[in-house]
Amino acid sequence: MNKYYQWAPNPEAGFTLLELMAVVLMIAMMAVITMPLLQAQVAAREIDSIARRFIAHAHFSRQLALYLGESVTLSPLEDHGWEGGWVSQRGRVARKPLAQCSAKRWLSHGHIDPVYFKLGGKQFIDPHSGKRGILFNAAGAAKTAQGGFVANRLILGHSTSHNGLERHLILGSGGRWRICDPARDAKRCH
Repeated sequence: MNKYYQWAPNPEAGFTLLELMAVVLMIAMMAVITMPLLQAQVAAREIDSIARRFIAHAHFSRQLALYLGESVTLSPLEDHGWEGGWVSQRGRVARKPLAQCSAKRWLSHGHIDPVYFKLGGKQFIDPHSGKRGILFNAAGAAKTAQGGFVANRLILGHSTSHNGLERHLILGSGGRWRICDPARDAKRCH
C-alpha cells in the first residue's frame, strides 16, 4: 500500500480555521438562546428572595410583639411605599420621620432594586389613618390602629422582566403568610 494514501494521525496537525469558527458559532448560538432563560431565572430568584426576606421580617416583628408583650410595627421606611425598604419598630406607625422618632428600631431593610412593589392589593394601608404598615399587637395578631384585623397582600414585580413576572405576598385571616405566583397558580392568588 502506498504511504501517501494511508491515513495516520499527525500529532502536529491542529484544527483548521473553519472548524474553530464553526465551534465558536455554535457556542455563540447556544449563549443567545439560553441568555433570556437565564435572565428570567435570575429575576425569579431575586423576586423570591425579597418575598422571603419580607415575610421573615414580618415573622420577626410578630415574634417580637409576642416576646415583649406590646405592639410592634413593620412599616415602610418612606411614606410613599415599600420600595425604599422597611423597618421593624416598637409601637405604632410613626407620625414623625424616622430620624426624629424615639421608637426603638430592631431591623431595617434598604432599597430592593430591581424588585419593586406593584400597585394593587391593599398594601397594608390602615383605612383609618392612611398609613402603610403592619401592626402586630401583644397577642401577635396583625391589626389596624383601630383594632380591626388585617388580611391583605403586597404584589412584587421585577423591573427587568417583560413577561409579567410577579409574586403576591398574602397575609391570610389566620395570620399565615404565603407567596403566590399568579402565572402558575391563579386560583390560589385570588
